[in-house]
Amino acid sequence: MTLNYAIIAAVAYLLGSIPFGYLLVRVFLKQDVRSLGSGNIGATNVARSGAKKLAILTLFLDAAKGYAAVFAARYLLRVFHPAEASYQQGNQIVHVITFPDLSLALALAAAFAILGHVFPVWLKFKGGKGVATGLGVFLAIAPKAVGIAVAIFLLLFAAFRYVSLASIVAATLFPLIAILLYRTTIMTRTLAAAMWFVSIVIVLKHSANIERLLARTEPRFGKEV
Repeated sequence: MTLNYAIIAAVAYLLGSIPFGYLLVRVFLKQDVRSLGSGNIGATNVARSGAKKLAILTLFLDAAKGYAAVFAARYLLRVFHPAEASYQQGNQIVHVITFPDLSLALALAAAFAILGHVFPVWLKFKGGKGVATGLGVFLAIAPKAVGIAVAIFLLLFAAFRYVSLASIVAATLFPLIAILLYRTTIMTRTLAAAMWFVSIVIVLKHSANIERLLARTEPRFGKEV
């Protein structure tokens, strides 16, 4: 059982660690995105290269790998527990996974996909800030909460033009929103803990941005760093 969950965590980490922003800029612009702007490998810094299409693609792919990590966790759980995972109902096979097992698998997928993006083994453990990957992870787990968090992000970004501020506030509020919306369905202490963990990691990765925001030196989106 422990080995099975370790495999789920490893798969989620490896998916999360794919540095799409770095790869796209390297392939199409022949540049190292880490030498541009903030040095980050995420979509915002890719946009600073002037390649808006690559930035949009980076955002999509970073979110997609988070979504894929959750999908992989659900699939692997069925593989590891085939006897528990399905039963015959008439001419159909119905898939069932015990709730504690599913909760733990989803929590591991969420946490390790983010850790993979933030600390990718391929880039000496120096990666992005986890916002887009977190978006993808939780879109697969708690889509209603993600919708509200995205709305908060867009409102703050439209009002202040700070990607960092919008990301920090949305990431901080997301666990609260998810717990309130899903408290009677999928939410467990394990899953809630994973959400808080992801939120804290994202906020900590924005520590330099927080310092600049407080000092009023944080650049608004569209301006040079």
